[in-house]
Amino acid sequence: MNIDSGLVLGVIVLVGILILLVYWRGRQVKSLRDKLEQVLSQKKSGEVLHGKSWEEFAPFMKHYPFDPGNFKFMGMPIDGISFEDDAIYFVEIKTGKSQLSQKQKKIRDQVERGQIKWLEFRG
Repeated sequence: MNIDSGLVLGVIVLVGILILLVYWRGRQVKSLRDKLEQVLSQKKSGEVLHGKSWEEFAPFMKHYPFDPGNFKFMGMPIDGISFEDDAIYFVEIKTGKSQLSQKQKKIRDQVERGQIKWLEFRG
C-alpha cells in the first residue's frame, strides 16, 4: 500500500489549521465570558447601590405607611425601626426583585414568634 506523501502533508496542515482555529475560538469565548462576568458584576453593584440609597429615602415617600420622623435607620441586617404608637416595627425596604437574606428571614421569623427581649445595659 503506497500513501501519497503530498496527501499526508495536506492532512497534517489541515489538522494543524483546525487546531489553531479551535484554540483561537476558545480564547474568543473566554474573552466574551470574562466581559459578560464583568458586566453582570457591574449591574449587580449598581443594583446594590440603588437599593442602599433607596433604603434611606423610602420613609420620606408619600406612600410610606408610617411617620418618617419615627423611623430610625440601622442599615444592617435590618434597614430600620419605626417607633409607632401601636407597635415597634422592624422595617426592611426592598427594590426590584431583591429578596430577604437568610439572616433577615431568621429575624422576621423571630419577630413573628414573639422572640423579642428588652435589655437595659449600663457600662
